[in-house]
Amino acid sequence: MSSSGSGKPNLSGIGMTSQRTRERLLGRLIDQGISSMEVLDVIRSTPRHIFLDEALSHRAYEDVALPIGHNQTISQPYVVAKMTEALLKSGPIDSVLEIGTGCGYQAAVMAQLAKTVSTVERIKPLLDRAKKNLKLLKLRNINYRHGDGSAGWANNGPYDAIITTAAPQQVPRELFEQLKDGGRLVIPVGGDDQQELQLITRRGKDFTAEVLEAVRFVPLLVGQLHH
Repeated sequence: MSSSGSGKPNLSGIGMTSQRTRERLLGRLIDQGISSMEVLDVIRSTPRHIFLDEALSHRAYEDVALPIGHNQTISQPYVVAKMTEALLKSGPIDSVLEIGTGCGYQAAVMAQLAKTVSTVERIKPLLDRAKKNLKLLKLRNINYRHGDGSAGWANNGPYDAIITTAAPQQVPRELFEQLKDGGRLVIPVGGDDQQELQLITRRGKDFTAEVLEAVRFVPLLVGQLHH
């Protein structure tokens, strides 16, 4: 994380975190089939380097997942773009539930595209860090909760969209229930070796699943809170 004299991170970045490296990343995303200009614009303007430890910030605009501590990762930009684009295809989004706040990068992207984001994280130090990161970006339409993501966040639901950044073996029933009619859930599903990114759409009591692609995410752990 490059710092200015005040000790605050430099949001615009320098050197390996400059605008030029962001444009290069955008080119890669377009080459891989990301076509939503809304999503591309938000990824261009969101300083991914502030979400990483200083030692890794020079790699912020590579199209790779990177460690953020506590055996968790910041998702690969392509996967963030792919999941976000899949949710936006149904039209404007008022309310989003995010399972797995991590360092806050995916929440930062979603908060610029939806009216409100409710995000749940089971690891308290990560949640605290995410809050700090998102405050730097002056994003105020995010609700935070330290809790078990597999249970969702019923009080703030139902949601137009649910995005999950950790993989369960099968989709928790609560997430189906907290989706609005016409709502979309994008979630990686499967074990350690083989997961698929699914887009699930609700129509009344029916849910249809479409497989977007093979992915690798950390597992969604049930009922394990860290303080």
